[in-house]
Amino acid sequence: MSRRERRGRRLLRFLGPYLRPERRLIAGGFFAMFAEVAFRLLEPWPLKIVIDAVIVPGAAQSPGIVGLLALCALGVVGAAGLRALSSYLMTVCFSLAGTRAMNAVRADVFAHTLRLPLRFHTGIRSGDLINRLVSDVGKLRDVAVTAAMPLIGNVVTLAAMLVVMFVLDWRLGLIVAAALPVFLLHSRRASSRITDAARIQRSREGELAGSAGESFGAIKVVQAYTLEGELERGFARSNERELSEGVRATRLSAGLERWTDVLVGIATAAVLFVGGWSIVEGHLTPGELVVFVQYLKGAFKPMRDLAKYTGRIAKAAASGERIIDLVGTRSDLADLPGAHRMGRVDGAISFRRVSASYGDGEPALTDIDLEIAPGERIALVGHSGSGKSTLASLLLRLQDPVAGSVRIDGRDLRAYSLDSLRAGIAIVLQESVLFTGSIRENIRMGRPGATDEHVAWAAQVANVDEFADRLPGGLDTEVGERGETLSGGQRQRIAIARAVLRDARIVILDEATTGLDTTSAAAVREALERLCAGRTTLVVTHSPDDALACDRIVTLRQGRIVDVKESSHA
Repeated sequence: MSRRERRGRRLLRFLGPYLRPERRLIAGGFFAMFAEVAFRLLEPWPLKIVIDAVIVPGAAQSPGIVGLLALCALGVVGAAGLRALSSYLMTVCFSLAGTRAMNAVRADVFAHTLRLPLRFHTGIRSGDLINRLVSDVGKLRDVAVTAAMPLIGNVVTLAAMLVVMFVLDWRLGLIVAAALPVFLLHSRRASSRITDAARIQRSREGELAGSAGESFGAIKVVQAYTLEGELERGFARSNERELSEGVRATRLSAGLERWTDVLVGIATAAVLFVGGWSIVEGHLTPGELVVFVQYLKGAFKPMRDLAKYTGRIAKAAASGERIIDLVGTRSDLADLPGAHRMGRVDGAISFRRVSASYGDGEPALTDIDLEIAPGERIALVGHSGSGKSTLASLLLRLQDPVAGSVRIDGRDLRAYSLDSLRAGIAIVLQESVLFTGSIRENIRMGRPGATDEHVAWAAQVANVDEFADRLPGGLDTEVGERGETLSGGQRQRIAIARAVLRDARIVILDEATTGLDTTSAAAVREALERLCAGRTTLVVTHSPDDALACDRIVTLRQGRIVDVKESSHA
């Protein structure tokens, strides 16, 4: 089995579970397709009857000739109308089934990608991920509906017409049959080259999307440092590489189409020569030759379509491989057998002989031992890169330790289901990300089922109402993409309100007050005090004031704890 065939089977195995729920629509599509083939086979016969009847000497004076002509005309209209109706129903059924299946694929791919570990997301461009999710799935859907399904119908038509052609005249049937292996052999070779070119082109398109997404995501930095020209040149180079592969795939596909036209022309010429000679010898009537030529056009349609759609099918195959590769990426954050939901906990945390890595073998933490009592507030301090944020990320299971264990209330984190563990921890980051929507909707993300009253209470605790009341829509004011319409301090207070609403026993503050002006920092600290009251809290900070407000200060250096001391606050 060739590599291309293995890839095709792999794609079919992947799509099978998504197509299975649509089996009724697919069955209806195939029924309509077989009906369309039947009416296509019937359509030329009225023409054959008319031609053979008219060329018979004296037929024009026959009293029944007008009725025969009218009946044949109605037959042509009826066959064409029923064929069109069958083709319409086939297209609708296949289109609906394909669209539903691909929408389910897109939803599952999105859900799977969201749950992949942070290590995966930091190693891939978000633009390429979006390209796979939107463009690759879209190409797979479009080709499945507009090319793959119709090609099946054309192959059925080809088989049926070959049978009829052999019945009409076996010699003409042999001419058509002889052209098929020549076409298949050549198209197989060409298709392989087109698929390779399309695969590289899809990869280049992913690079383009990643480059554009990266540039737009950092547009403030781009404009502040006047990087527009440099990024334009980099994008132009990537664009040129994508163009080169796209032209190569188009050239190969166009070459296959034109070669197919030549093959069809040769076969048609041979049929006309042999068929005309058969009429002269009396083995074939003129009407039968007309029917044969009509069938010949229909029989070669699959060849033309295959040549026409090879490039699109190749791109879809390449898109399918990129989707399967993404779905095949597995998370290394496995729960222990029998993992259960984490309910309400006291909040005792322990790090026992914990070591962690950045994923490239470079140690991030080494032999960390730390016990944190319920309700205790711990400051994690140290230079950048000392391992503070890595220690906090272990608690959220954004990554797992390579040695040792992290425990809550004496139980290994992996004994809890991942979703319930993260639901029991609230976090406020230095750069709080807000989503497009209202302030109310962003706060409610802390607990999606919360009522408006609970959201308003959380907003009051976090001092969000202090600025929201001055906005035209209050809590229903739209914040814009990533909350860019708000100041840093306002975004932080919304993030704190989100954490308050979560009502978790454990809180992580990762540089939550860094970069704020004095007034904003004071308002944020007041909100944080309310959030952390009575809760076990890890404070990742460079601020001496924030560290001194904690019960203990843990100093890290190069991934090791070098000092633990009581703060003056304690």
